[in-house]
Amino acid sequence: MASLPLLASLMGATFHAQASNQLPDIGTAGVAALPIEQEMRYGNAFMRFARAGLPIIDDPVLNQYIDDLGQRLLSNADGVRFPFTFFLINDPSINAAAFLGGRVKVHTGLFLYADSESELASVLAHEITHVTQRHIARYMEAQASTSAMTLAGLVGSIALAVINPTAGIAALQTTLGLSMQSAINYTRENEYEADRIGMKTLYDAGFDPMGMANFFQKLAAEYRYASKPPEMLLTHPLPETRISEARGRASSYARRDLPPSLDFWLAKVRIQVRYGTESPQALLSYFDHRLQKGDYPLKDAAIYGKALALLQLKRTDEADALMQELASRHPEDLFVVDALTDIDLAKGRSAQAIARLEKFRTRMPDNEVVVVNLGNAYLESGNYKKSIAILDPYAREHPENNLAWNLLTDAYRKAGRMTDLHMARAEILSLRGDYQAAIDELIVARGTTSDKLTLARLEARITELERAKKDLDSLKG
Repeated sequence: MASLPLLASLMGATFHAQASNQLPDIGTAGVAALPIEQEMRYGNAFMRFARAGLPIIDDPVLNQYIDDLGQRLLSNADGVRFPFTFFLINDPSINAAAFLGGRVKVHTGLFLYADSESELASVLAHEITHVTQRHIARYMEAQASTSAMTLAGLVGSIALAVINPTAGIAALQTTLGLSMQSAINYTRENEYEADRIGMKTLYDAGFDPMGMANFFQKLAAEYRYASKPPEMLLTHPLPETRISEARGRASSYARRDLPPSLDFWLAKVRIQVRYGTESPQALLSYFDHRLQKGDYPLKDAAIYGKALALLQLKRTDEADALMQELASRHPEDLFVVDALTDIDLAKGRSAQAIARLEKFRTRMPDNEVVVVNLGNAYLESGNYKKSIAILDPYAREHPENNLAWNLLTDAYRKAGRMTDLHMARAEILSLRGDYQAAIDELIVARGTTSDKLTLARLEARITELERAKKDLDSLKG
């Protein structure tokens, strides 16, 4: 939860909120400066900046988990005007940030630092509130009458700041003539508002409201005297008043002593093994040690971690035995299903993986974990036609799913479907904002077919990408 409030702080507000559960009705502020439709267009362009400049994780199980968590919070939030996108960044720093159009990035370091699902959810609730209360839109409205900078240019600098805070703030300081002091101040109004409303959302979604206060307290205590505090504290200072008010506000709600969430701990372990810096051998020793001591928060999560480490070490028989044990207790858990698929494919058992996933598909026809794993299993089995039949409609229904498009390109290439291959490559390039290269792919595709309907589709898509390129160029300045 870093860059957005720092950018909003450039308004220079000094409001000090009172600890209260009274929620202000100011979510419609900023509409004059930035209509909802335009905000969504800017959010779409921002994702292109992000995919081109950030190490986004395309992991269907983690994507599903973070989206489910975000949607659970959104269903209990007020002022939600458009769909949100939650995406993971492979970055060990403790941070998250929101942008226009409901785009919320979450660093893997935040998972590793949080000790409960309520702590993680509290950060997402805070970021959701920054969007629903339209803090960026309100900031731009305040700047509109005092700056000669265009709205598009301002949005472009803000997008850059979310992706690269140092460069983005420098750009804002240059274009708006802001002093360094104003850049490092934070807007207490926005932060307290996001804390207050975010905590209500957290509670209404069924989480422990103390999750937010505990996370604040732990973060402040651990880094109070650090020479290099995490980015989150640089952009979200935690004075004692903010911590005490969060704790006081949480105490006004009913305390919830929730059991540890299995999927939270499985997600945390998956990030640690698949995206951390420790070697698989070191991780195997770590989980072995914790299992022997019996002190891991959830034993099954430690078993899952050990199995993933074994799989990375290519000790598939041992990993298989552990995952079968987990499957006997959690047969419906998609973390388990995904790992079983990886093991099956590693052992050449694609038919077994396909049979299992087809059963899930009858109940979850649009689930990313099931569909993407099934498409990949058919691809690995050599049944390219079936892989395409599954992945193509899914990718078109979920056009921002980079992994589905990448698997499709592989399936099209192996099936010798060159027109479709170039069209899928164009979609991957467009996700990174490389619109000219995407258009070039479509032009190549145009030369591989004489089908009139396909040619019409290609021309229409080229026109759409040319328009998107103009939009993105206007933000780049």
